[in-house]
Amino acid sequence: MRIVLAVDGSRPAERASELVAALPWQDGGRLRIVTVAPNRAEILGVSWMTPVSPDAAEMEDDVLAGYRDALAAAEREIRSARDDLVIETALLRGRPASAIVGEAREMPADLVVVGHRGHGPWETMLLGSVSAEVVDHAPCPVLVARDERLGPVVLADDGSSSARTAETLIADWPLFQGVPVTVLSVTEEGYPYASAVAPLMYTDAMAGYTEAIADRGQAALESCEETAGRLRERGFLATAELRTGDAAHEIVRFAKEREAGLVIVGTRGNTGLRRLILGSVARNVLLHAECSVLVVREHATVGGVPVRIHEEEVFTDPREPVGMRD
Repeated sequence: MRIVLAVDGSRPAERASELVAALPWQDGGRLRIVTVAPNRAEILGVSWMTPVSPDAAEMEDDVLAGYRDALAAAEREIRSARDDLVIETALLRGRPASAIVGEAREMPADLVVVGHRGHGPWETMLLGSVSAEVVDHAPCPVLVARDERLGPVVLADDGSSSARTAETLIADWPLFQGVPVTVLSVTEEGYPYASAVAPLMYTDAMAGYTEAIADRGQAALESCEETAGRLRERGFLATAELRTGDAAHEIVRFAKEREAGLVIVGTRGNTGLRRLILGSVARNVLLHAECSVLVVREHATVGGVPVRIHEEEVFTDPREPVGMRD
């Protein structure tokens, strides 16, 4: 397995290193540890055209030393646990997210591992702008680490192709062998407010609505039970669960109740204005989950090769649990 691990000397990055060190690697594993330092102009706080002082080189070296230390610490951590791995290190310069995504493409990586926050005030306010951007643009799945545990696993299943891709990775990757998996589906709550404009139709509207909700829940439960069944056929201890409510909230709450080590969630990868308007289940799970989160894009690649879904038939019932859609 080929993994890109991004570090920056922060405590979340150290947790990401601890998780990578604890993974059940197989022979032939390859790890590239990267850190991304600012360019000289950013370090000195000047335009690239501005003449620099004689102390500029020394100042730059001092800053770069901290990044080199982060690389060395991560390498020591992992080599102490896994001396059989091929480990490479790289000090990159420029925009962190762009550099990390570029390394993932160049490798090509099966997985990118990042901490949930890094250095700086903006990183503390949000998930971590670098982590979030890597999730949005990496060609392969991205694991946002909060501790070194990999299980138990909660697989958020909405019947979409991205959920099927996530299921395929669980079944194929040696990382998850022997780890218990709960397949969780969430149906959304609602209310037929349109019936308020026709009071005489209220009783019929409520009856139809109640029936539709029941049908949707049954279809969702059958879908996640089928997913759990396929995983059991591959040797996993897998169970199915159905919850009702806001998808992200229920996923986060369920993971906390079960003391999960990892939530796996698919995403169609909405970015930019569309994501800001519609929101994102994956983004909200990333923000609020207390455990690590693995985000699998709909058209994810592993080692530069598109993931081939084992089951070609995807759940497309018109009553599908739309609450988990991104």
